[in-house]
Amino acid sequence: QVQLVESGGGLVQAGGSLRLSCAASGRITSDNGMVWFRQASGKEREFVAGISWSSGRTYYADSVKGRFIISRDNAKNTMYLQMNSLKSEDTGVYYCGGRKWGVPKDPIAVGFWGQGTQVTVSS
Repeated sequence: QVQLVESGGGLVQAGGSLRLSCAASGRITSDNGMVWFRQASGKEREFVAGISWSSGRTYYADSVKGRFIISRDNAKNTMYLQMNSLKSEDTGVYYCGGRKWGVPKDPIAVGFWGQGTQVTVSS
């Protein structure tokens, strides 16, 4: 079973940038799809971005297209989320996750999760 640990969260002013990392213990295999979700206080967990580990094909929520970039480093077994032009509505706990076969956009379909990292954007 893959275990995930997120890092890189923090407090940033609106318009600023942060880079989140998701390090995996246990190898992420080529049939895995990896994702970032976020959950604001009192709201449901929502899809942010995803990547196919084999092809590198990426997927984004409309709300972050053009501002966030998801990437992976196969050798380091690590996934990243570069977040630029941050807005107050980006505030929340960011979770990385994954599953075999496909890139899930529904949290129910995610097979394994990290513990989350808090991102707070001040306006």
